[in-house]
Amino acid sequence: MKQSIKNEFFKITHQKITWIAPILILCLMMLSRAFIGNSEQRLLIMATYNSGEWILLALIIVCSTVLSMEYQYHTILLTIYKAPNRFQVFASKLLVISIYNLFLHFLAIIFTLLLQLTPLKAHVSWLIINKYSQSLVINMLNTTLIDLVASTLIVSLIFLSSSLIKSNSIVITINLAIVFMGQTASSQLLNTNAHLLNLVKWNPLNMYNLTAQYYNHAVYHDTSHLTNIELLLGTLIYTAIFLILGYYLFRKKKF
Repeated sequence: MKQSIKNEFFKITHQKITWIAPILILCLMMLSRAFIGNSEQRLLIMATYNSGEWILLALIIVCSTVLSMEYQYHTILLTIYKAPNRFQVFASKLLVISIYNLFLHFLAIIFTLLLQLTPLKAHVSWLIINKYSQSLVINMLNTTLIDLVASTLIVSLIFLSSSLIKSNSIVITINLAIVFMGQTASSQLLNTNAHLLNLVKWNPLNMYNLTAQYYNHAVYHDTSHLTNIELLLGTLIYTAIFLILGYYLFRKKKF
């Protein structure tokens, strides 16, 4: 297992996009800091300057590239041959991508701290009481933890779609569409099926409201029709389902 993890780390660290992604995330966070008004600064800090959206973008590109290109060029065969079983290969890939996800979220916190030192906008006290009767810094840390859970859902979906589709570009396109259009699609689904609201509100696309609803509950609760806890539980359940299906397809896949 240790050797499989080392191999996966080698692959991901030798992808240029792995190191370009944090720079792009920082640039986009800086734009949020510069162009959004002072009245929204607390909300932006809590959301680490909307880094969650850009982290998802980075994860989709990096994760899909690492997985799909191995399948597309059949280099996965050598990886499977060297490992005792396919579960070890699958688990190693998932662990390394999860560590990269954690790394990006850690960087987002560091970038937020640094951006608060810049003179672009008025400074906000980290200890000021904000949402949920918590200090702003606790709000930010909780939002980051919640976004880690939410981003793991898209990682599980990438593993599932990569096991189904060989083409890297198609996998990236599908997952980008889910991330950036999923909330709208879910909202339309809920609106057109109001008589089935109690059932339809549990659709997987609705779970992508988790992070946004936590830091902006007043706006997103009316969209999701679920509580924060319900969204969290739904996200965890769908993540487990997608990972189980992804592993099943990976184990049965003929390369």
